[in-house]
Amino acid sequence: MGLLSFKSLSLQNLSTQVKQYLVITGNYWAFTLTDGALRMLVVLYFHQLGYSPLNIAMLFLFYEIFGVITNLVGGWLGARLGLNKTMNIGLSLQIIALAMLAVPAEMLTVVYVMIAQALSGIAKDLNKMSAKSSIKLLVPQEAEDGEARLYKWIAILTGSKNALKGVGFFLGGLLLTLIGFKGAVILMAVVLALVWVFSLITLKEDLGKASYKPKFNEIFSKSPAINTLSAARMFLFGARDVWFVVALPVFLAVTFGWNHWWVGTFMASWVIGYGIVQSVAPMLTGKSDGKVPSGKAAFMWASYLTVIPAAIALTLYYDFYIQISIIVGLLIFGAVFAVNSSLHSYLIVSYAGKDGVSLDVGFYYMANAMGRLIGTVLSGWVYQEYGLAACLWISCGFLATASLLSLKLPNISQPQVNINTKTNAA
Repeated sequence: MGLLSFKSLSLQNLSTQVKQYLVITGNYWAFTLTDGALRMLVVLYFHQLGYSPLNIAMLFLFYEIFGVITNLVGGWLGARLGLNKTMNIGLSLQIIALAMLAVPAEMLTVVYVMIAQALSGIAKDLNKMSAKSSIKLLVPQEAEDGEARLYKWIAILTGSKNALKGVGFFLGGLLLTLIGFKGAVILMAVVLALVWVFSLITLKEDLGKASYKPKFNEIFSKSPAINTLSAARMFLFGARDVWFVVALPVFLAVTFGWNHWWVGTFMASWVIGYGIVQSVAPMLTGKSDGKVPSGKAAFMWASYLTVIPAAIALTLYYDFYIQISIIVGLLIFGAVFAVNSSLHSYLIVSYAGKDGVSLDVGFYYMANAMGRLIGTVLSGWVYQEYGLAACLWISCGFLATASLLSLKLPNISQPQVNINTKTNAA
């Protein structure tokens, strides 16, 4: 009996589609570890070389810019080529980016590192788009509990990704200490190359390939719900990164006197906790009562989040237990932000059309990358000119905008008609 039970759980008894999804998820996790580790390696290594925090942030500028472009074009590629191919292209580009950094220190100029980071940014967003788009094809929404199951699996994937990215931060610091920058990037490139070869062998289904050949001008969504959600997502992530990316680490180091290991550990722990909350977000938004979130839920949770940076800014203004206020405020912000992010990730997949799903998901994550880009640039400039409090007030304004945009989202939990798919299928 025990042997039969074991066989029933074996991978051989899973459907081909589920096996494909498991491979894609494994690829995504492996890539995420290298992405988080590489970010921490670059930050710590170039800090050791004497780069200022703002200059270090600028090393990631192309990473964010090309993330915007990749999400816009990547969804179109996924619909035409299949998500298996875009996933493998992403893995190969990350291997090239890591190999580019395995050169003598004197060759690591700002421009050179920015180019390597651009490739890494393209790779990351191809992987993310491929993994999240595939969920739409795995979970049947026609079933009675289809939407609830979709929300659950998206929350698990999104949360696990961010938790692993936090683990990657720790991994980057550990590898830098044990084998140095060059050794670390070589090791990660070799491991990821093995994952890539396995992926080339096992990913054989054209998962996510549209039944029609979408035109390039269809990269822009014509769905009002997706356009509105994308705009809200842009302001949501701009609100996080405007104070989180550059301003907060520099503030912790300068004002509290933390060394870079304390800062890195705290940021990594925050990201891991953020990922854990994302994974359990369905329990916090009513799934246990048989509910799935709608536009009203997106508005409510964005409204809750708007209050937090304003409260932290006020504690800075009144000099009220600043260290405790920043740490506690950041933890609360992270928990509420995680719910917002997980909720948005569910809504985009729910709204997206099933045929050519990556078109809608790619457009949405283009807006996400645009928000990160805006937040990253503002974080360095506003903090340098006006301080952390100004970053927090801008964050508050962005979140208020995201809340107002969310009022226009449909107050139903059923997928919305994708006008692109509808038109081309006719």
